[in-house]
Amino acid sequence: MSDTKINELCLSDQALGAVMMALQRSLMEQSDITPVLKGFKFVDNDGDLVVLNPPIVKFSHDDMEALESANQEDA
Repeated sequence: MSDTKINELCLSDQALGAVMMALQRSLMEQSDITPVLKGFKFVDNDGDLVVLNPPIVKFSHDDMEALESANQEDA
């Protein structure tokens, strides 16, 4: 039997948010999410993974109007 110890890590709330932002960006731009996820740089913060380079999602004025309109239709 091997005495290899496995360090278990979890996604931090910040890392989960980074994944969600990457998904939102890929949906808005209709692009592949894979390169963004593969480009993430992680660091261990007391057993939680933190993303050092989270994606940035930029909204234009037109995007905000479309989101507000969609939210009003759902209400």
